[in-house]
Amino acid sequence: MQAYGTEQIRNIVLLSHGGAGKTSLSEAALFVSGAVTRLGRVDEGNTVSDFDPDEVKRHISINLSLIPTEWKSHKVNIIDAPGYADFEGEIRAGMAAADGAVLVVCAASGVEVGTEMIWPRLEEGSKPRFIFVNKMDRENADFDRTLSQMQTLFGGKCVALHLPIGSQKDFTGIIDLVKMKAFIGPKAEPQAIPTALADKAASLREKLVEAAAETDDELVTKYLEGEELTEAEIYQGLGTGIREGKIAPVLAGSSLQNIGVNVLLDAICELMPSPKQSPPAKATNPQTHEEVSLPAEATGPLAAQVFKTTADPYTGRLTCLRIYSGTLHSDTHVWNANRARPERLGQLFLLRGKTQVPVDLLVAGDIGAVAKLAETNTSETLCAREQPLMLPPIEFPKPVYSIAVTAKTKADQDKMGSALTRIVEEDPTLTVHKDPDTAETILAGLGETHADVAVEKMRRKFGVDVTTSMPKVSYKETITVQTKAEYKHKKQTGGHGQYGHVFLELEPLPRGSGFEFAEKVVGGVVPKNYIPAVEKGVVESLQEGVVAHCPVVDVRVTLFDGSYHDVDSSDMSFKIAASQAFKKGVGQAQPVLLEPVVNLHIRVPDAYMGETISGLNSKRARVQGTVPEDGTTIIEAQAPLAEVQRYAIDLRSITQGRGSFTMEFSHYEEVPAHIAQKVIAEAAKREREE
Repeated sequence: MQAYGTEQIRNIVLLSHGGAGKTSLSEAALFVSGAVTRLGRVDEGNTVSDFDPDEVKRHISINLSLIPTEWKSHKVNIIDAPGYADFEGEIRAGMAAADGAVLVVCAASGVEVGTEMIWPRLEEGSKPRFIFVNKMDRENADFDRTLSQMQTLFGGKCVALHLPIGSQKDFTGIIDLVKMKAFIGPKAEPQAIPTALADKAASLREKLVEAAAETDDELVTKYLEGEELTEAEIYQGLGTGIREGKIAPVLAGSSLQNIGVNVLLDAICELMPSPKQSPPAKATNPQTHEEVSLPAEATGPLAAQVFKTTADPYTGRLTCLRIYSGTLHSDTHVWNANRARPERLGQLFLLRGKTQVPVDLLVAGDIGAVAKLAETNTSETLCAREQPLMLPPIEFPKPVYSIAVTAKTKADQDKMGSALTRIVEEDPTLTVHKDPDTAETILAGLGETHADVAVEKMRRKFGVDVTTSMPKVSYKETITVQTKAEYKHKKQTGGHGQYGHVFLELEPLPRGSGFEFAEKVVGGVVPKNYIPAVEKGVVESLQEGVVAHCPVVDVRVTLFDGSYHDVDSSDMSFKIAASQAFKKGVGQAQPVLLEPVVNLHIRVPDAYMGETISGLNSKRARVQGTVPEDGTTIIEAQAPLAEVQRYAIDLRSITQGRGSFTMEFSHYEEVPAHIAQKVIAEAAKREREE
């Protein structure tokens, strides 16, 4: 691939609901541009983009793929992002690295849930976008219906740039409404517009020209005075409207029949902004905290951001990055601004699926990769040490679905920790931690499929087999009334005996207070040197209560009396006495079971609010309030964790995938008696089995 300047680069992310044909479109773009000689198919598992074994097996995109290609003196960096909601982290990474988006919509299915969910994210940053109505050759394909649906949902900014000629089995080509020419077949052979479509094409062109004119005062004046806008003026107005997010041109085609792909690439090069035309990146100097504006200039200060990291057991870490400013060279030293550490770069290369093409440098605006970085993770910035710059981190969604993972064998156990670390490095939307109360290793992600894929990756990439289960709920116990307890530990075995005698007072503390220990011993009835042993005995006994063998919290224990023996008393004797007195006291103090309660921040379309609240009520949740917000409602609620461990699946079902939520720990509170009985019975059963 030849070298390209910043002005000749286009960075485009393909987005859609799953199954709309993004991967087939990227494959067709490679084919028509001559980058590949054979058109791969998703159902045959031989596309350039979906090369991961999990993608081949499931016939869906799981990871974003880089697909650079050349088209008419331009380099088009296509980023094929997944369409499935569980892989939203990959979608956000792709959007962060791209200057524009092509939103792919199926002509037969119309606007689907995934498209509806992506649109607000494009609106947030006024991201330049096209809408490509794909699969015009499919049965039930209907361009007019799909265009009308988009205009209803997304507004008048969706204007037709292309008009398909025929549909379903009669689909043969498209009409370019700027050039007012028909382009027929896979080779986009120019022809005159069919007579039957002339009036419709003229009507749609009028709307397109009006939208283009409205972006510029001179153009709108000329348009209102009845003058014809030139082709160049229409492109000028459309380019401005697209860059400002005010116009979303609608194109049409069929990636499988390879119709309309040529003209889509033409439109990307003609109308999508180059990195230089995009708004300058904003960075911060970590030393002075001064904000710096970074236009895409190859001669500017170096600023490159990592948007994707891949862990490979053979080649090590593979790091994908976007150059926002300056020029990055192979075999050089750079500075990681986030960690304030040097980083050694080896060979830079372009990725095309799994193929690596070595390059000497990457200029501002370009996208490439480098292997085996030691210090740098996703979202971090590489720059020059003498001119440190830090780009804003990519915002990734937080995990909402957890599983407990257990190694199948001792060999798997030895490798599981490092495998989990590598998997989490690769995917910022995954987290892993060990629950201190249940001793389980918890892997958390965005949904069931996301977790399944992570487990499959551990097996395939790192040879670690694990079993998965729903995480145990970390119940705790506490007392509800004040009590006093005495225990005397006395044992004579010949020679020195054992003697420890304590009186403890137990009293409940406010929820969340933890544990407090105090002593009010007078007259030396328990010598000072044994008091630490008393405290240690109590602390060790906190780990297992008397109700369901759960940790005891929110209690103050005071040592107020006791006795000792000059010869037989020891630290161990007082530790045992304290432990037994504490257990006795907990049993007397009307102990109860506590469960973790989480805060839920749920966003759903208004139409699903009633059903969502009804579902929450069935989960012992308390709705704290609702806030209407532009067609959606935000529901704030609290619910026991035990009831919402699978809420990611439930909410997706209730809202047909249109709802989203975040969840965070709030506090512990008492378990209702009828629920507590079940938990206690299950704990007793586990105790017997063990």
